[in-house]
Amino acid sequence: MPLVRAHNIAVSLDGFATGEGQSLRTPFGHAGVRLMEWFFPTATFQSLSGDRERRPVDTSAEPDDVFARRSFEGIGAEIMGANKFGPPGWQADPDWRGWWGDEPPFHSPVFVMTRATRPPIEVGETTFRFTDAVPDAVLAQAFEAAGGLDVRIGGGPTTVRAFMAAGLIDLLHVVQVPILLGRGVSLWAGLEGWEQGYDVESTSTPSGVTHLVFSRR
Repeated sequence: MPLVRAHNIAVSLDGFATGEGQSLRTPFGHAGVRLMEWFFPTATFQSLSGDRERRPVDTSAEPDDVFARRSFEGIGAEIMGANKFGPPGWQADPDWRGWWGDEPPFHSPVFVMTRATRPPIEVGETTFRFTDAVPDAVLAQAFEAAGGLDVRIGGGPTTVRAFMAAGLIDLLHVVQVPILLGRGVSLWAGLEGWEQGYDVESTSTPSGVTHLVFSRR
């Protein structure tokens, strides 16, 4: 049976999955790129970004890449929130086509949850569809589009938390990053006891992060 999965959700020690003050120049707000520094040296990131020529793969990143590449295995569709698709205010720009340039890394249908809907757009091999439906209704659309494969909840943290609160997540991969942000958007707010329905595996890697995988019992 297809699963609902969320991967590579990086959080600070104080639980923030993005910083404060997101903008076009600062997609993660005041956190900068610190939450994702573990990800950049991996072969998975470099194959997606076309960065392999300029930045050779760091073989010490293989333990992190084990988790990074799982996030793309068996995925047939993605659901993301408005702030993952673009900075605040992108809805007013009819030419905005996402952060990823001419070839986004998804290569599948992507459902963008936003109050300001618009017709679907195709960017490379990815089709973005815009919806104001609630999580369970969006998920039904995504499963239909996924063709029997799993659906990934791609973020940001507000969107992941909404699916967690609704009991819709089968597998959650959180990356605990050893930094303190002090402010931002929390992944865990309002979810006391959520972990009780899940088995948890923990793996620490040489980069200093800890991968936590929550699998529904």
